[in-house]
Amino acid sequence: MDNIYIFMIAALALLAVADLVVGVSNDAVNFLNSAIGSKVISFKSIMIIASLGVAAGAIFSSGLMEVARKGIFVPSEFYFDEIMVIFMAVMITDILLLDFFNTLGMPTSTTVSIVFELLGAAVCVAVIKITANDAETIADLGNYINTKKAAQIIVGILLSVVVAFSIGALVQYVTRLLITFNYKKKANWVGALFGGIALMSILYFIVIKGIKGTSYAGVIIDQNTGGNPLTLNGFIDANLIQIGSIGLIALSVISYLLISLLKVDIYKIIIIAGTFALALAFAGNDLVNFIGVPIAAWASYTQWIASGVPANEFSMAILGEKAETPTLLLLAAGLIMVLTLWFSTKARDVVKTSIDLSRQGEGTERFKANALSRSIVRSIISIGDHLTAIAPESFKKFADQQFDQSQVPVTTLPEDAPAFDTVRAAVNLMVAGVLISIATSMKLPLSTTYVTFMVAMGTSLADRAWGSESAVYRVAGVLNVIGGWFFTAFSAFTAAAIMALLIHLGGSIMVGILLLIAVFLLVRSSLSYRKKTIAVKQDESLHKTESSSVQGVMDESAGNIHSFVNRSNKIYAGAINSLATYDLAALKKNRKGIDRLNNEVEELRDNIFYFIKNLEDSSVSASNFYINILGYLQDISQSIEYVSKASHKHVNNNHRKLRYNQIKDLKEIQEHLDGFFSEIKKIFNNKDFDKISSIIIEKQQLFDVLTNKINKQVERTRNEEDSPKNTTLYFGLLLETKDLITATMNLLQTFNDQKRI
Repeated sequence: MDNIYIFMIAALALLAVADLVVGVSNDAVNFLNSAIGSKVISFKSIMIIASLGVAAGAIFSSGLMEVARKGIFVPSEFYFDEIMVIFMAVMITDILLLDFFNTLGMPTSTTVSIVFELLGAAVCVAVIKITANDAETIADLGNYINTKKAAQIIVGILLSVVVAFSIGALVQYVTRLLITFNYKKKANWVGALFGGIALMSILYFIVIKGIKGTSYAGVIIDQNTGGNPLTLNGFIDANLIQIGSIGLIALSVISYLLISLLKVDIYKIIIIAGTFALALAFAGNDLVNFIGVPIAAWASYTQWIASGVPANEFSMAILGEKAETPTLLLLAAGLIMVLTLWFSTKARDVVKTSIDLSRQGEGTERFKANALSRSIVRSIISIGDHLTAIAPESFKKFADQQFDQSQVPVTTLPEDAPAFDTVRAAVNLMVAGVLISIATSMKLPLSTTYVTFMVAMGTSLADRAWGSESAVYRVAGVLNVIGGWFFTAFSAFTAAAIMALLIHLGGSIMVGILLLIAVFLLVRSSLSYRKKTIAVKQDESLHKTESSSVQGVMDESAGNIHSFVNRSNKIYAGAINSLATYDLAALKKNRKGIDRLNNEVEELRDNIFYFIKNLEDSSVSASNFYINILGYLQDISQSIEYVSKASHKHVNNNHRKLRYNQIKDLKEIQEHLDGFFSEIKKIFNNKDFDKISSIIIEKQQLFDVLTNKINKQVERTRNEEDSPKNTTLYFGLLLETKDLITATMNLLQTFNDQKRI
């Protein structure tokens, strides 16, 4: 029987490594968001700073894995065999849940996930124990679960979301009123004072969150205090105001000297320090989320082995005592975290979600507007209008001047510009650090992910980043993320409880099965994500036109048209071939291809504003040419979309297969189009626009082929066709193909006409 527990300990060790990887991939958004979004330093430098912070935090990490040991359940109420069921269920659930969110590119809380997994698994095992004991009822569940702690965490989740957003918005609004967007022209003392406040806040955060939560906080620094020895923690608490005041003055003076004498960008220093501080605190305190459970399991196993008591009789009261984690183990965990930080592409996707929702400029919105986001935006606009109506005119005029960005140089290509400026990045780090520090000193549970994300959203709102062009999409994105957080709690609780029940019922066999399933799902997720990433890289994506002349637009558009025609041809052929074979899976995949193509065309259309702004005065005519090209590309993509989606709908609804003659006719048309598109690709690939005329004359020939097929189908319908759905689909495909050819010819004609000018 001992072998099963050795196996479980080994499995938990491997799960801990996997959990470190998926956990860091998600939590990296906490400390990378501001630095990457502001582009104040290179990505490599950001990663080096964050890596140093993570490594330092892991070394100074708290050795007291309290949450996993006794924070959620009462360990003395469980036996060793039961506690191992809880721990195994928690770890399997955790890596699958976090990997799921990483794949979606959505930030969630590793703290909330581990807490609710512990809660779910412990409740399940406790209920099993209660039902097996006639002397107990479900009302005795409180004897097994630390309900007070669980309630604190739930309240902490709600408060951290609201408070972080509100404080972030307020501080950013006041900061922008004082510093403006044109902060580089402000007096040196303004930057110095802001630098002093921000750096002191970050230092306070490092001390409170980075040191006071570690085992080093109990180090005795003075034995001769007349009473209890003075610890580092006690010294900080006793002299907090003095330390803060002296630090504020000293750092303000240092900031002033750096700005005045060395011309240092103090906001850059703040961002570097803040990134290091958040990375340090993340590794120093959130490490328990990843290795706390396996360490607690190992401690339980060693105590049980030493006792000689059967596993189902050995009380786990030992977990109620304090225990420290070996430094070498912390170093190993820190190394895994650093490596994950450098090589995890999923971590960058999670960071991108946060940055996209908080960026200052317009761009492609990842989330779609919904009824709730529209309602919220309308309500906020209404409230804003009422507040504006009662605000003094002098204040409104002053605020508009302070938030005016017209005097700040604007990059014509928004994708090359920072998502937000260094002032907002500094406020993000400062406010997040202060809020987390205050909560830590007051022993209030919260999630660092929730705080950092909601602070970033609050500062975005205050900075007027959510304008009329993007507000509904940004609000929808925030609602999606927050909804994901509550889904995390619910799914973590439910999944861990189910896992615990399965392990209880199935024993060692079920443990092996669940581990195999977990490995399979992780490998499949990794391969699927890699395949998706490679497909995106290899895909002939459409690129925004950057030229400011007609000839430049023609040359750059040639590459887009070559790519567009090539992909359109593949999608059209894929739809016809899959319809012929009645292959629903292939048709579904084909629909994803046209959706991606449509999105890229839409992005090009969204960039028209910046394209026109970038035009030379002598080349304004290029705008009409470019707009017409995009219009025809959209017409073509809509025709391809109809063909793809109509075919998918027909097969998905299990309608009758097309007749042999219908399939034969469609295949013949597809072959004609394949040759037609091949000629177009060759012309635009070689930029040999003189040959366009030779293709345009093929229009009537293609139309004749389509007309002939339509007439044949009319005859079949009159004499032999008995399926209305087949007839509707067939005519729809032929007519949409005709529209496709028309739009393509119009595109070619536009190029041909422009070539002659």
